[in-house]
Amino acid sequence: MLIDELYDRLRRFPDVEAPNLFAVDGADRLLLDEAAPALEAASPGTVVVVDDQYGALTLGAAVRYGAEEIRVHQDSVVAERALAANAEREDLTRRYRSCALDEDLLAGAEVVLLRLPRSLSALTEIAETVARYADPGVVVFAGGRDKHISHAMNDILGASFAEVRASRGRQKSRVLTARGARPGAASYPVREHLPDLDLTVVAHGAAFAGPRLDIGTRFLLEHFPRIDANARVAVDLGCGTGILAAMLARQLPDARVIATDQSAAAVASAAATAAANGLSGRIDTLRDDAADSIDAASVDVVVCNPPFHIGAAVHTGAARKMFDAAARILRPGGQMWTVYNRHLDYRPALSGIVGSTRIEGRNRKFTVTRSVRSR
Repeated sequence: MLIDELYDRLRRFPDVEAPNLFAVDGADRLLLDEAAPALEAASPGTVVVVDDQYGALTLGAAVRYGAEEIRVHQDSVVAERALAANAEREDLTRRYRSCALDEDLLAGAEVVLLRLPRSLSALTEIAETVARYADPGVVVFAGGRDKHISHAMNDILGASFAEVRASRGRQKSRVLTARGARPGAASYPVREHLPDLDLTVVAHGAAFAGPRLDIGTRFLLEHFPRIDANARVAVDLGCGTGILAAMLARQLPDARVIATDQSAAAVASAAATAAANGLSGRIDTLRDDAADSIDAASVDVVVCNPPFHIGAAVHTGAARKMFDAAARILRPGGQMWTVYNRHLDYRPALSGIVGSTRIEGRNRKFTVTRSVRSR
């Protein structure tokens, strides 16, 4: 099987698919080229892939270099499912297994292929975990698009590895190669107390906004006193570190609260935030793709601070997918409270997908809406 033929068949599904969104890019291709000698020499079980987007790295290493027993960690459950779907179609499912970002993923690893995250805190946690658990001679090939690579990434890798060098650029992409693991203390997860909420927030590196309270979430919280006090099931859709879920649990003492996100780091953070505030018994955490395992018409309230991008691309598809999810899981008459950047004007979409939508608040940057599920 030629690698280009494989790449032509790869899909993003179940992620959003559109003409300007691709399953393979120049960074994937350059990563495999830069790692070629290491991959050709690798023994079974010594290759690890971190944050493969849709399978280009994992399946590329298997097809092009014959890699066996590949271990893979993907923060996104959507990426994890996309890899699984592509692997099944190509009859490559047995060539890899999925793991958490821990010792099971990295013990004995000699080659690590990493798609550089945009978040420096995510990169810090990944680099420290690799240095701590992988073989001392491990070589890390970390690639991404030029516009998302900064000198700070070299510094972060340099804190956990003795040598870091950058490749030549190609197709607006570049690879940083790190050698000489220097294990150290773990920087993540971090904890921070928010005095104005009297809430302790716990955050892993890849969790959106870290332990801080982002300004959109802050504005949505101002409207929590108007949420239906009779709600018995409430969902924080795209929960991040679980701040909204924790405040929902306090606001609705008789309700079951579900904090759900596609990110493994987010779900782990939300669970830790709940525990840090004595709310573990009130909040269930769920790693899921847009709440697709929650029963239809089973929820009274959904709160949501949706993203306005998919990866590096500005795209409203992720938000609309969340609106579709809310419409499915809300019971008739249930409410969705949403905060979004004012210029996006999601109100028509919310009205069409969820139900009657009114603006409950607006400031210079954000709009808060309340949508009532159509009967």
